[in-house]
Amino acid sequence: MAELEQHEGAQDLEKKIEETRLRFNNEFVQDSTEKYDSRDVERLQTDDALVEGYLTWRVYVVDDALKMIDDSFQWRKEFGVNDLTESSIPRWMFETGAVYLHGYDKEGNKLFWFKVKLHSKDTKTIVDKKKYVAFWLERYAKKEPGMPLTVVFDMAESGLSNIDMEFVKYIINCFKVYYPKFLSKMIIVDMPWIMNAAWKIVKSWLGPEAISKLKFASRSDVHTFISPEYLPTHMGGTDPFKYSYPPLPDDDFQTPISENGPIVSEDDTESKEGELEVKDALESSFNSEIAVKPKKVNFLEDSVKSEDSDKTDTSARTKGARKPLTTFKGPLLDVRCSEGPHNPVLSPAPTAAPAEELSFGSGETEKKCLIILSNVTKNQVAFKVRTTAPEKYRVKPSSSCCEPGASIEIVVSLHGGSQASPQDRFLVMAAEMDNVGSQELAQFWKEVPKAKIMEHRLRCHILESFKPAVSFLRDSPVDTGTSGQQELDIMLMRMTACNSRLEQKLNTCLWLQKVLTVLVLVLVALNLLCLYLLGKAS
Repeated sequence: MAELEQHEGAQDLEKKIEETRLRFNNEFVQDSTEKYDSRDVERLQTDDALVEGYLTWRVYVVDDALKMIDDSFQWRKEFGVNDLTESSIPRWMFETGAVYLHGYDKEGNKLFWFKVKLHSKDTKTIVDKKKYVAFWLERYAKKEPGMPLTVVFDMAESGLSNIDMEFVKYIINCFKVYYPKFLSKMIIVDMPWIMNAAWKIVKSWLGPEAISKLKFASRSDVHTFISPEYLPTHMGGTDPFKYSYPPLPDDDFQTPISENGPIVSEDDTESKEGELEVKDALESSFNSEIAVKPKKVNFLEDSVKSEDSDKTDTSARTKGARKPLTTFKGPLLDVRCSEGPHNPVLSPAPTAAPAEELSFGSGETEKKCLIILSNVTKNQVAFKVRTTAPEKYRVKPSSSCCEPGASIEIVVSLHGGSQASPQDRFLVMAAEMDNVGSQELAQFWKEVPKAKIMEHRLRCHILESFKPAVSFLRDSPVDTGTSGQQELDIMLMRMTACNSRLEQKLNTCLWLQKVLTVLVLVLVALNLLCLYLLGKAS
């Protein structure tokens, strides 16, 4: 029954998507071909996820979704979003560090930081600032399609002079209209009380679909959403990151250690060449995200074994790794990722893991994942795997080449007692080779043009433990239900009392705010009176 309902739901969604495309062409595109960028219109016709995003954000009401698409595409044409590059933005904007992407929240969503104290209202630069925000959002949308962002407004040391209501409204519209389903949550940290009135206006702009995503937090509360490792020191965190430009801060993808340990180069020169190769291959797109000493990068081309030993080794290292179910079809390689374990008690219908996820859990069979790369070209394809946490994972092989029409299995396993995190990312890089042997891989990666490199990003998915559910079934249902109800009642009483205290404190703060406002007005009036009397006396 559940499968039937799911199938019918998928069919309804497909009909909504086709209806949206057809009506957009008939009602919007035919009226004015110059109204939109043709690349956006073409993408709407081919990208189901894009149309689904607009429909979902507008609760599957096609008329509302069409209006949203119209507004979004006009904005993209006006700001030239498809053509925004680093060189098209004034350099001084990057140097200020007022806006940037760095780190992850506890749910694994990328953090989009706004340093409010570094912003000042200026009508001459407002257009460039808007393009600057669009540049970051478009950059992230291309690198992590379908992944939401968590926006963090760092209000420390800011005041009324730093609040530009037009700019704030634009940022909200970016997530409300231009980039649907992009916003995970918006965290306002350390907001001064004098800005309460301004943010009440901001909340009125958000709308019902986004108002629940707005979170106000103090320095102590922000740890609820973001781990200390990604919080700056002034928020009580331990992140040593200091923004600087150039280059742009981004994911720090590094080559993981192989399953048999690091492959040490013969001399220091080769090691240094390997490090320079990494910097050259990734350049500004994958620059260091944290201010620590970079780890040495090693490849596996020096450890190529015979075919017989490879067959034996493959069967051994793939033992315990779950088989892939879904496929990402790339121009050079098809990438398939492993699925999570299935529990028939909790989820009768198993689901395939997305082709962008590696699933890890606490069990022994949940500490390994399998990636299968299939060469879909007529030439050899070189590949290498990078990760943002090389000390936690072992990857075998992490770098090699794949023959035409062949497939290679890659085992990703957690090292020792390490635990996977939603913040961990993997990057599969591939490039087509022309009669180049595996012994020349290092030189090949130095010389290959960046435009010819295929990239596919993978994120880590943490599996929920099933042990609590099992113990719950073993317990007496009567005893468990009674104690659970008592605990729930106690929690509700505590929450009610806490809300009451908070309400009293809020009323007191509002009263003090009104008193202070009156006093300020009285002082202003007295000053004016003094000036008037002085002028009259002279």
